[in-house]
Amino acid sequence: MADPSTYRPKPGTIPTDPGVYRFSDAHGQVIYVGKAKNLRQRLNSYFADPANLHFRTQTMVRTAAKVEWTVVQNELESLQLEYTWIQQYDPRFNVKYRDDKSYPWLCITWSEEYPRVFVGRGAKKKGYRYYGPFAQAGAIRETVDTLLHVFPMRSCTNGVFRNAAAAGRPCLLGYIGKCSAPCVDRISPEEHREIVSDFCSFMAGQTGQLLRRIEADMKQASRELEFEKAAVLRDSLEALRQASERNAIVLDDGTDADVIALAEDPLEVAVHIFNVRQGRVRGERGWVADRADDADTAELVEQFLLQIYADEKAADTETASAIPREVLVPVMPASGEAMAQLLSEQRHAKVNLHVPQRGDKRVLMETVAKNATEGLQQHKMKRASDLSTRSRALEQIQDLLELPTVPLRLECYDISHLQGTEVVGSMVVFEDGLPRKSEYRRFVIRSFEGSDDLRAMKEVLTRRFRRLLDDRASMSAEAEGGPVLIDATTGAPRKFAYAPQLVVVDGGQPQVEAAAEVLEELGLAGEIALCGLAKRLEEVWMPGEEYPLILPRTSEGLYLLQRLRDEAHRFAITHHRGRRSKAMVESVLDDVPGLGETRRKALLKHFGSLRKLRSASEEEIAMVPGFGPKLAGQVASALRAEEPGEQVNMTTGEVLPA
Repeated sequence: MADPSTYRPKPGTIPTDPGVYRFSDAHGQVIYVGKAKNLRQRLNSYFADPANLHFRTQTMVRTAAKVEWTVVQNELESLQLEYTWIQQYDPRFNVKYRDDKSYPWLCITWSEEYPRVFVGRGAKKKGYRYYGPFAQAGAIRETVDTLLHVFPMRSCTNGVFRNAAAAGRPCLLGYIGKCSAPCVDRISPEEHREIVSDFCSFMAGQTGQLLRRIEADMKQASRELEFEKAAVLRDSLEALRQASERNAIVLDDGTDADVIALAEDPLEVAVHIFNVRQGRVRGERGWVADRADDADTAELVEQFLLQIYADEKAADTETASAIPREVLVPVMPASGEAMAQLLSEQRHAKVNLHVPQRGDKRVLMETVAKNATEGLQQHKMKRASDLSTRSRALEQIQDLLELPTVPLRLECYDISHLQGTEVVGSMVVFEDGLPRKSEYRRFVIRSFEGSDDLRAMKEVLTRRFRRLLDDRASMSAEAEGGPVLIDATTGAPRKFAYAPQLVVVDGGQPQVEAAAEVLEELGLAGEIALCGLAKRLEEVWMPGEEYPLILPRTSEGLYLLQRLRDEAHRFAITHHRGRRSKAMVESVLDDVPGLGETRRKALLKHFGSLRKLRSASEEEIAMVPGFGPKLAGQVASALRAEEPGEQVNMTTGEVLPA
């Protein structure tokens, strides 16, 4: 790899104007394109200390051999030029929202003399009309089958159409009324195109006018005593209503909008989009992409909008992914007004880009966000459940940490507390890359009060590994089978007698050194490997090392360590939240006569939290087993007398309003 200092521009040569830059490798291939409001400030950041750069950014600047830039007038021009270069060069270090599967489209071959309808996948063609994408091909095919009773347009291939025309006989669909048989001139091209136009109007969401027209025709036929025609129209009306109900109405005002939400973790980002046309969800799609850098949510939204919408080909096809009047996003993109202006120019009409704050649109945004979160979780589960992927992850960890064997048993430890109160520790176990929840353990730190995480970590590890040594000392040995992992007195498995091949602590160098001291004191340093995973840059720290190890963001080994660390954090937070709620209930209700520990536990179990208990009425409290009207009134009085204190989000640490 090249040394970035060999091609770094000379001081003062980079302008301070807005512009677009591109990094190229030794072969002249463009590997990264970016934009900046201040080119000098942005480019100088790439040539700073490599240890402070994101791993992928480090790889990019070391792969590159040259950097070039182009000065523009404003942010809008920089957006346009950035997109042009990304499309032209397809740089491999830019984030690409590419799905791992192909979604079906509904296509109308509008440019043909007799347009046909079909469900397909893949690239779109100019002159055709597309609707979707749809999540399930079977559902849209069923919808088309229903609509052909109402709009008997052509759905056969060109070969079938030519064969029927040559034979002078229509296919089966022509005989059963699901095709108007233009192949044998039962209908003129103009009349067939009118049917196709009604079909397109329905798929575009313009259902109200069609339903009213068919209903009026049905009533007119009935008045004229044409009952057979009225029955056909009645069946058509019912078929249209059934097809309409498959896509639930989500917005009463008939809004045309795309609703976009993201779900993120340090390694990946999932994007989900609902295409809403005339107030109905006409299509949806999801992506999962690797994080290329430490870009925040606003920058990720900007990259997504640029890749999905700023496409000149979108104007040539009537698709649900073409730019609608409204684009709803979770946060405003980094470029803000410039992005909205770019989308408006692409659409040739104003585009309202905004964040929904209340009402139905906010509710719909939350629904899309749930789908994005679910997509990310499913993606993670798919990776975690794959045996070859888990094996590769464990082998990568072995190579990275230079372990003598593959670490089949991993243990991770984390500490949780609130300003030094209710200090708890957690121990989670992964075996063969999968959680072993039956061997998770919780630790309550009672030996001291305060926010000394290192001291708490030492205590947790000391208690765990002293138990390991005690179990080993008390076990009888068999000549062939080795240590017996069953307690002779209780018959229960000695679960603490299993030694991990690798201990992972949540934290950086200080936490690793504290853990190393414990292993050294207990004589286990040579038997059990140790590392730490720091959250900020996902750095892997080893005992005695001055600098951390940096794994590639796409590394399965890093992904497994991250899952292990996150599980330990979740387990610790859950335990701490439960103890804190119990402590708060006990402190508030200490002075209530007749309310002992058993009844306090019953209150906490019934209501779940102190906040819900405070909002409960006397009648609701009296419904708890062991409580009567008198005791319920005393509890309610004590809660009203207690001034609500500061509430803290246990996940983010954010202070919540009382």
